[in-house]
Amino acid sequence: MHAQHRDHGGGIDAAAQTYGGDRADWIDLSTGINPLPYDLPELSAQDWAALPDTGAQDALAAAARRFWAVPQTADLLATSGASAPIAMIPHLRPPGTVAIPAPTYNEHAAAFRAAGWHIHDTPTVGAQAQVAVHPNNPDGKLTGASDLTAPLRIIDESFCDVRPDASLIAHSAQPGTLILKSFGKFWGLAGLRLGFVIGDPELVAQLRERLGPWPVAGPALRIGAAALNDPDWAARTRARLHADAARLDALMQTAGALSLGGTTLFRLYEVHDAAAWQDRLARHHIWSRVFPYNPRWLRLGLPPASGWGRLARALT
Repeated sequence: MHAQHRDHGGGIDAAAQTYGGDRADWIDLSTGINPLPYDLPELSAQDWAALPDTGAQDALAAAARRFWAVPQTADLLATSGASAPIAMIPHLRPPGTVAIPAPTYNEHAAAFRAAGWHIHDTPTVGAQAQVAVHPNNPDGKLTGASDLTAPLRIIDESFCDVRPDASLIAHSAQPGTLILKSFGKFWGLAGLRLGFVIGDPELVAQLRERLGPWPVAGPALRIGAAALNDPDWAARTRARLHADAARLDALMQTAGALSLGGTTLFRLYEVHDAAAWQDRLARHHIWSRVFPYNPRWLRLGLPPASGWGRLARALT
C-alpha cells in the first residue's frame, strides 16, 4: 500500500511531462536547497564497500557537536535525513494532543496523525506535544524558547543554518526537547540523506534503538564530517545566500510580486494568481512552488549562477 502523497516541492519529472524538456533542461526553484553545494571530499573504496565504522560515526558526531555548539548534556544522533526521525518521534510518547501551528511543513502533522495523535493547528494550552519549524517553512517565522511549553517539544531547524544566531540549540538538553537538523538544505546535498536529532538523552536513546546500528551510510558519514569541519565555507555561503535572496526579491518585486519573507534559501511572495505565475515560469522550464491552501502564495528557491538570466527573461 502506497503512502498518501503530500504536497511538497520537487516534481520536476511531472512538470516536464506537461511542459516538455528533459530534467536537465529545468531549473528547480520549488525547493529550498542551496544551488551551490559543498564540494565533495575524496572518498575511499572502504567508504563504499565496508559497513559504516564506529570511528567515522564518532568523527561525524564530534564535528556536529562543534559546529552547532551542542550542550554536553544533550545527546546527538545522525540519521538518514530528517524524514526518518519525523516519522518515529510521535511513537515515543502515548498519543495525545499536539500543537502544530499552520501553515508549516506538512510531514510533522502527517506523522503525528498516523500515530493516533489529535492535531491542533494553533498554539494550544495543555497540549502534550508541540512542533515548531524554526525558521518556519514557508514564511520564515521564528519561534522563541518561551513559546515552547508542552512536555514534548520538537524544534525543526532544517533551515536554521542560515541563521545560527536564532538557533535554540542551547535549550536542547532540556527534558522533552528534540531539535532536528537537515544537512541537505544549507549544504545543498539533499540526495545524501543526512540529518541529526539533538536533545533529551532519554528520547534520543529511544530513537537510536529504533533506527538500528547503521542509520547513516559510510559516504554520508565522511562527507558530513568534512562539511561540518569547514566553518569558513559556512560563513562564505551565508553571505552569498543573503546577497542572492536580496537579488531575487528585487527581481520579483519589479515583476509585481510582494515579498512576504522566508529564509535566504527560499523566498515567499504574494501574487494575484500563483498558478498563473507557476505556469508562466514553467513555460521557461523553471519550476516553482504553489500551495493548495493559499492561491496567492508563490515560493521560490535561489537559482544557480547560470539561471538568473533565464529567470529574468521569464519574469518579463
